Amino acid sequence: MTLPAASVIVVSHHRPEALALCLKALALQDHPLFEIIAVADPAGLAAARQTGLALKTVLFDQANISAARNLGLAQAAAPIVAFIDDDAVADPFWLSRLVVPFDDPAVIASTGFVRGRNGISLQWQACEVDAAGLDHPLPPVAARLPGQPGRAVKTQGTNCAFRKSALLAIGGFDPALHFYLDEADVNLRLVGHGLTAIVPEAQVHHGYAASARRGADRIPLSLQEIAASIAVFLRRHAPEMAEAESVPAIEAQRARVAALLRRRKISQDQATTLLTGLADGWDDGMRRPIGQFPDLGTPPPDLLPLAGTGPRPGRLIAGRIWQKARLLNAAAVAASRGEIVTVLCLAPTPRAHRVVFDPRGFWLQSGGLFGWSDRTPPRLRLQSFSARLAAEARRIAPLRPVDRIERFSAIPPLT
Repeated sequence: MTLPAASVIVVSHHRPEALALCLKALALQDHPLFEIIAVADPAGLAAARQTGLALKTVLFDQANISAARNLGLAQAAAPIVAFIDDDAVADPFWLSRLVVPFDDPAVIASTGFVRGRNGISLQWQACEVDAAGLDHPLPPVAARLPGQPGRAVKTQGTNCAFRKSALLAIGGFDPALHFYLDEADVNLRLVGHGLTAIVPEAQVHHGYAASARRGADRIPLSLQEIAASIAVFLRRHAPEMAEAESVPAIEAQRARVAALLRRRKISQDQATTLLTGLADGWDDGMRRPIGQFPDLGTPPPDLLPLAGTGPRPGRLIAGRIWQKARLLNAAAVAASRGEIVTVLCLAPTPRAHRVVFDPRGFWLQSGGLFGWSDRTPPRLRLQSFSARLAAEARRIAPLRPVDRIERFSAIPPLT
């Protein structure tokens, strides 16, 4: 099957290192024809250019992801536009799988699954969003669903794609939603335009990098913009709820603060600051102009395909923890030759596994020989190195190509 050309839009704000890592992973996609559009602040664009990749770049230094996405959309030359966050890395099959459903002309959007910062646990699977801005889980299986008024299949912002013509038909993203509920608003406005595909095998790893709104530990530093976005969202989709004395989405944020305080993750002063920002943000959102969409009718520049993408061989390099330096060196060499490389580095322990993308262009999975790697029981797995290697190769193959397995000798170092 011939895949449609795609434009991948990455928005970044004051996270240049994360953006560079995201772009390096995108360069390993097996999709043969796509462009990357980076919308970022000056430091982010400098980091993007240092990757050496041929990119479309847009300078934008404001904390407004909707406005930034519209700028990227204006540059997109492909019929399918995909979005990924700067603090995420995509598995090599991500884009190809995400765009496959668009062979059906009734499909106007797609969304995949998201793994957490350990590269193993699923952070996001599938759900619907309602007019109150609340999520409702869906079965975590492939599907193509129509949505209905006041309830739509939710596309995850760090892992989604749209038919560009559908986004243009509704005016794009609403700049009044600076970062929260922005894609949920799009999902509800697209109801009636076509189907949204849930694509479990299209996966990215999301790191939840620190920002002005949250710390690296995911503890919020401010809830002001969340509250403002909730107010804007309700004014459009559930205006009667915006005037109610109790708003479920706001109460959920209050409960979040109370839980953090109860678990001693924040102080009383921090809790007061968060709740004050929540109230101020609500007032701001109730005053904020909505529906002021940009003109997206100007033809974009020609497609700027990323060179060197497409299917390529995959290698799994495995060994023990005391061989880590050799494993990483071998992986870097293989990656420099254009191979998709996963390193499996095991210690003789029951430690749980984690997966990270190395800036040198390969995936590193580390953990114990007897530890779990899929977060399903049993937690302790007594097995030989050979059996574990075979099991991990089967688990990895749907995510990254494994055409060749290279196993290092088990001889330990001299002491």
